Amino acid sequence: MTYMSNIVRSEGDPKILRSGPSSLTAPDNLGKALGWFSFGLGLVELLAPRRITRALGMEGQEALVRAYGLREISSGVLSLSTEKSLGLWSRVAGDGIDIATLLTALRDDNPKKHNVAAALAVVAGITLVDVMAAQGTTGRHSRKSGDRDIYRDRSGFPNGLAAARGAAKDFSVPPGLRAAPVLAAMSGDAAQERTSSH
Repeated sequence: MTYMSNIVRSEGDPKILRSGPSSLTAPDNLGKALGWFSFGLGLVELLAPRRITRALGMEGQEALVRAYGLREISSGVLSLSTEKSLGLWSRVAGDGIDIATLLTALRDDNPKKHNVAAALAVVAGITLVDVMAAQGTTGRHSRKSGDRDIYRDRSGFPNGLAAARGAAKDFSVPPGLRAAPVLAAMSGDAAQERTSSH
């Protein structure tokens, strides 16, 4: 990434030698990976629905698979955005829909029943990972009601507000700025004259 950043910098700009540690946690990285996975899976479902339905013995359901592909792509985009919690929870909901759809194909008259069972096992495993990622990301990025007031008793001054007021009393005006009140009064008089002349 450092190399890519240096390519787009202007000639006079200093080059980036190395980057610091990432602020992303393990749930953030997992959510990012799941977002890319969702995006890729959605593309496959959108572009090759016939192969998927044939492998699962669900011929004739291509439009449904394409719709699921669009859902996966939108979940992936959300998971890669600032709304990653929403994207990951939409993946969890999508997993539930996928499981319900696959269960309808788990029939004795389906010659590809074993493929459906394998797909159900994979989706169940992915669902567990999605739930863990969604919970981890939501917990990290959510604010509790008490968090907003954590700095209420702080003034922003290192030694407190009283010490800052005392420091201002001891401040002496530099000689070059002592004429400022006179100039302010003069500009005020000039403003009054302009107002009275109109």
